[in-house]
Amino acid sequence: MTAFYNEPDPYAAAWLRNLIAAGHIAPGIVDERPIQEIEAWELVGFTQCHFFAGIGVWSHALRRAGWPDDQPIWTGSCPCQPFSAAGQRKGISDERHLWPTWFKLIDQCKPPIVVGEQVASKDGLGWLDLVSTDLETSDYAVAAADLCAAGFGGAHIRQRLYFVGLADALRNGTGSITGNGNCPQAAPQGIDRNSPGTGIANGNNDPTSGLADDDCTRSFPRDGNGATSRQGNSTPSTSSNGESRNLCDQRQIAKRWLDADWLLCRNPVGEPSWRPVEPGTFPLDNAVAGRMGLLRAYGNALDAETATGFCKVIREIINDLRPVMEFDL
Repeated sequence: MTAFYNEPDPYAAAWLRNLIAAGHIAPGIVDERPIQEIEAWELVGFTQCHFFAGIGVWSHALRRAGWPDDQPIWTGSCPCQPFSAAGQRKGISDERHLWPTWFKLIDQCKPPIVVGEQVASKDGLGWLDLVSTDLETSDYAVAAADLCAAGFGGAHIRQRLYFVGLADALRNGTGSITGNGNCPQAAPQGIDRNSPGTGIANGNNDPTSGLADDDCTRSFPRDGNGATSRQGNSTPSTSSNGESRNLCDQRQIAKRWLDADWLLCRNPVGEPSWRPVEPGTFPLDNAVAGRMGLLRAYGNALDAETATGFCKVIREIINDLRPVMEFDL
């Protein structure tokens, strides 16, 4: 039950190791090399692989969605700068366009499930077309959703495209969810896969306990006809598959923002607007240790509530496929 986290930013990588040691995300190792240097054979034996890992929000979201650490999945939030206004919108000509590099590993290893997200811009939609085409040519069924944080209790928009790729072999019952499929089992001649410098022998492997359950799940049950009920309250409910859940009380969401700091933000295409942020994050001061690293890590992270909701839906879909699959979530 070891996870692989690939994150080249030293500040975020150190943060990941602290989260692993504290038991907040799946136990595993952190590899700080650029993804371009990762070879498929190095991923053998890892149950979950998180690329562009940031501060581990995908692992955190999977746990909150009820996804066990011992069930394989690959996650990745490719850099959004090539497809966002803030990143000059160079698109696929941008050297930060790293989907082809990640897809090469996916195509070689054939993980049973791949999830990721990207900025929901016009350019981001073009990126999603490329991702869908590549995954479908590699025998994956692909689905996507355009989601925003405000739909999951956030006080901001953060519109993102979330996608999932499910291996055809897994869906039709000819494959399993036992590992990284076709990853080359042997290192190239002359390389010891456990030696320092290969990126797979470093990190914290200490298995620890996970986070406590959240007191406000943003999940809604389905009635007997498969329809989704959104009558929010805090009383337990049971879905059509017998799973017990708690409906999200809107007051639980509101109380998260009672102590927020409000910042006046510039808007390049409109009037300035006020945005809520975590208390104590601002104001910015010169020479405040770690402040820029903190902001960069937060800014690059995906929204945990949205990711958790997306992972819950994936888990429901997979459980619907249980008759032809070798596992249950």
